Amino acid sequence: MNKTFTLLLVLSCATLADAQVPEENRFQKVVLTENLNEPLELAVLPDERVLFIERHGAVKLYSPVSRKTTVLATIPVSTRYSDNSEAEDGLLGVNIDPHFAQNHWVYFYYSPAGSTPENVLARYELKGNALDLASKKVILRIPVQRDNCCHTGGSIDWDSQGNLYLSTGDNTSPRASDGYAPIDERPGRSPFDAQKSSSNTADLRGKILRIHPEADGSYTIPEGNLFPKDAGDAKTRPEIYTMGHRNPYRISVDKKNGYLYWGDVGPDAGKDSTGLGPAAEDEFGQARKAGNYGWPYFVGDNKAYWDYDFETKKSGDKFVPEKPVNNSPNNTGLNGLPPAQKAFIWYPAAETKRFPLLGSGGRSAMAGPVFYAEHFGNAKRAFPAYYDKKLFIYEWMRDWIIAVTLSPKGDYVKMERFLPNLKLEHPIDMAFGPNGDLYILEYGQGWFMGNPESKLVRIEYNGGNRKPSVAASVDRNAGAVPFKAQFSSAGTQDFDKDSLRYQWKITAAGAAPVTLNEANPAYTFKKKGIYKVVLTVTDSKGLKDAQTLTVQAGNEPPQVSMELTGGNKSFFFPGKPIGYRVNVTDQEDGSLAKNTIPQSKVKITAAYQDADDRPSASKGGHQEAPVTFTAGKTLIEKSDCKACHFVDKKSIGPAFTDVSGKYKADANAVASLSDKIIKGGAGVWGETAMSAHPSIGLPEAEQMVKYILSLGSGKAAPELLPPAGEVVARIPEGGDPGKGIYKLRATYTDNGANGMPAQMTEKTLILKNPTLLFGNADDASKNLMRFKMGENNLLIVTQPNTHAIFKSIDLTDITALDMVVAAPKDQLNAQGGMVEVRDGSPDGALLGKTEWIPPTDDASAFTSKTPPKPFHVPISPQNGTRDLYFVFKNDQAKGALFVPFSVTFISK
Repeated sequence: MNKTFTLLLVLSCATLADAQVPEENRFQKVVLTENLNEPLELAVLPDERVLFIERHGAVKLYSPVSRKTTVLATIPVSTRYSDNSEAEDGLLGVNIDPHFAQNHWVYFYYSPAGSTPENVLARYELKGNALDLASKKVILRIPVQRDNCCHTGGSIDWDSQGNLYLSTGDNTSPRASDGYAPIDERPGRSPFDAQKSSSNTADLRGKILRIHPEADGSYTIPEGNLFPKDAGDAKTRPEIYTMGHRNPYRISVDKKNGYLYWGDVGPDAGKDSTGLGPAAEDEFGQARKAGNYGWPYFVGDNKAYWDYDFETKKSGDKFVPEKPVNNSPNNTGLNGLPPAQKAFIWYPAAETKRFPLLGSGGRSAMAGPVFYAEHFGNAKRAFPAYYDKKLFIYEWMRDWIIAVTLSPKGDYVKMERFLPNLKLEHPIDMAFGPNGDLYILEYGQGWFMGNPESKLVRIEYNGGNRKPSVAASVDRNAGAVPFKAQFSSAGTQDFDKDSLRYQWKITAAGAAPVTLNEANPAYTFKKKGIYKVVLTVTDSKGLKDAQTLTVQAGNEPPQVSMELTGGNKSFFFPGKPIGYRVNVTDQEDGSLAKNTIPQSKVKITAAYQDADDRPSASKGGHQEAPVTFTAGKTLIEKSDCKACHFVDKKSIGPAFTDVSGKYKADANAVASLSDKIIKGGAGVWGETAMSAHPSIGLPEAEQMVKYILSLGSGKAAPELLPPAGEVVARIPEGGDPGKGIYKLRATYTDNGANGMPAQMTEKTLILKNPTLLFGNADDASKNLMRFKMGENNLLIVTQPNTHAIFKSIDLTDITALDMVVAAPKDQLNAQGGMVEVRDGSPDGALLGKTEWIPPTDDASAFTSKTPPKPFHVPISPQNGTRDLYFVFKNDQAKGALFVPFSVTFISK
């Protein structure tokens, strides 16, 4: 092998190594301080202290030495509009001088308390751990209006030349424009016209400014800003670097090439509108030089709005990106504006094919730093070279961080999720510290309030040996003495494949400690007590981690049994009785059968529930949703609704209980509110518009609304049942007859024994809805296609002689099956066919089959509220459970057959 080839091979291997995505388990999230009150921006000091601000004026400092956070000062700020409603104003931005180690200067951007409506950029001196308020020098004043909301910007960053960049919002209310361009030119409507600010070349709002602060508290204008510094023209401001922004809330400057990045929080329109403009989009921007980025005339990749006249309610022409013109009477700058530039990355509420990784839902784009490995050559925990020259962007509402790969020229190449399993609570700022860690401020779930989940965290990277990941379990965590417990370390792993040493330490008050040195030992507890069991696992290099269990010895847990005494054991049928029997035995208390355990202590309930999940315990003192609406509750928990709403208290949006109270008597509420969830809207509860959710289907939106409306009615205590008898299954009003389960639940809490606490045991039996979706089959042929429509999983039969399996189905009292199947010609070119029902295997006994399923031209088969007429398949009487194979047949087909949607089991 020659030397040249060897060198090329080494370089190639190095490139491949650099290209390998770092293992997620090499990163650790460390919580530094939490339970904050609207944290907004942070700055990491050279000694790794972290300076951060809260919107109501608090300046805080986290010390890595003491591991404590202190309040340095509280700057008096305005957080209210003139009508006393909550504003977005306050203490908005912070950063330190590039020469902080020498001059100790800190810069804040804030809304001063008082009658003068303005925001200011001011410099203070940080002396040790004290902020010298007397050192204040106001560098820049920006007049604003405080009569109506919104959009403040407020982010501060620096380039390598010592130039300070400051973002400002458009200071414009979107309320009157229905989420489209806020260009209301009627007299007295300036707060609703962004042409006074964002597209006004003589105004500093809706901009990213670039200035060079001087030692005396003044500033100079660097070369290359959008307008000349010596123009002598009152119609331009030389501080402007980029204009045409709505709310560039977080910005960053590439310290190598000077490129500016920002996230611009976009408008709220849920759909394209002829005569108004495009659906709303958020933007990630990149400026390699000064420019105009279009708002309020364009959004995203220069999608244009119409010149809408709010007085006549008529639309003029579309605005032209190459030659935007600002003719608003509220404009004090130039009429002819610089050409509009496209966003770097843009995205709507729905998923986008261009940038699918961005997901869907509410939108609040934020720009983070560009990482350079060379800047952290001596750092303790520098991020790996894999992230070299990548831009970090993040989403406040969607709770993700994405690393964007850039070309050497700065062009977009690709994006990837950074730590996809990292749980975030609305990240609002991030920055790398000198040690190489990524610091993140998490705002928390609720707007305009302190959130217990808000926090300052640090993401640490470990490129070396990692401590073991420990999992500990025990087969019995309580019992009467003596009892034998089997401990297990199953699930414990070492990501570096090191050999491991195991130590179980068992301790209790008044007992000698016991140490076991096996991976999975057994131990007999002979004395009563509450035992602490700690599994410590140590790798071959000495790193260790531990997990703790608790075992109670002295009281045997009760045994609870429940059986069905008649009827079908797989399904419930509305209106039909379900026979059951419960028994309880307890070693110390006795048994239910012998009446030594009173019936009143055995809690037995039965209830319909529209999703197979247990309602969570109340966290805020409110009534949980009735079980009827748990599917809607689950959908809301999976959505971005929690970013703006709480169940029982106001955030930026109304409390769900208030919505329920407002609409409880409105017969059209489900339809109107479902439409609003999908399309978005504003004006009912205040200034802030609700984002559109076009990816949510109408049935899912209706479930969400039904859950919200149910919150006003509370929840009646469940009826307790006797130990044996019958209960009639019923679907309450509002429940979906094609969904849900019927749950029987029995619990018993014993009286405790031998001084040990009481033990509770629960037994649950679940009967399925008789309608099953083929997309949720227990198994299916591998060459079938599954896809998701809304919250439903569907199946496409792409080949004949394939099958879907439902396992352990009780056919007792089942007389027929109704199958909803469609063969759409337009979307699928479906050939049609038959479905056979077979016992135990694809070739098992034939229990029944459909008639021929013909192709159909009906394109709304599964999108309308009324499903197609089912195919009725009688079957001969059967008893007991078996696996049912649904075999899809059409020997003549040369393509897809059909889409089997559901099967309903019919009881005699």
